[in-house]
Amino acid sequence: MKALREHLRVLRETLQRLLSTPWASLLAILVTGIALSLPVGGYVMLQSIQSLDARLGEKPQISLYLAKGTGAAEIDKLGDRLRAHSGIREVEFIARDASLKQLRQSAGLADVIDGLAENPLPDAYIVHPNNRDHAALDALRTELQGMPAVEHAKLDSAWLRKLEAMLNFGRVAVALLAAMLSFALVAITFNTIRLQILTRRQEIEVAKLIGASDAFIRRPFLYFGMLQGVLGGIAAWLLVSGILGILNFSLGELASLYASSFSLQSLTFADSFALLVFSAYLGWLGAWFSVSQHLWQIEPR
Repeated sequence: MKALREHLRVLRETLQRLLSTPWASLLAILVTGIALSLPVGGYVMLQSIQSLDARLGEKPQISLYLAKGTGAAEIDKLGDRLRAHSGIREVEFIARDASLKQLRQSAGLADVIDGLAENPLPDAYIVHPNNRDHAALDALRTELQGMPAVEHAKLDSAWLRKLEAMLNFGRVAVALLAAMLSFALVAITFNTIRLQILTRRQEIEVAKLIGASDAFIRRPFLYFGMLQGVLGGIAAWLLVSGILGILNFSLGELASLYASSFSLQSLTFADSFALLVFSAYLGWLGAWFSVSQHLWQIEPR
């Protein structure tokens, strides 16, 4: 109980020290918040795109465009063969007339389509595979491409593989950015604590003279670094949340034009907690390095 009261006392004094220099403290907190908001914002963007990737990739499909002039008997025979295939879960036939009608209604090209001499669209089968593995999908597409009456087979989820490669690149970039900025924040805290130690040199000498341990002297500096880190994490959370709100407002108008409800994800409770813990750790780490390097150099005279 006594130890807890001591920690609370040190925490209260640390907070008072922060408030005693409001502008300097606010500037340090903002610098920390802005630095942390960059990788956190990148992480949120990647998570949002990844959720879209997962949602679109749940139902991969292969479009089989039939050769022009394919007869009804050949179309039915191909459909029976597709439905009997062990790697295909569902088969949907789309007649060329139905495709043209749908294009006319959805694309706003009624005048252009009405002026066509003939229907340029082919009959098509939409195939829904059982396996979502990229290699299996490629093998199935190649197999279906070789079937009679099939002029072209298109794997509609092929672009998702490119998106996944871009996401992997983005993850590496965000991780490197986070590592560099984390090092910078540790260095900032290191320098802040170093200045505090030099400012309180005489106080530290007196404390050592009356028998204070290094742990006792180190504690307020560690709390200062940790508290500054937590406040910087809160500033980063507020910045990211505010920016996401602004972007989602504009993105909502854009998504509505494409009949989509896509929006950028907000930070979850787990993400927010991890951000605060990580920012506190960076502040504590910078303070610990600084105190460890400079405290032993101060001895009572």
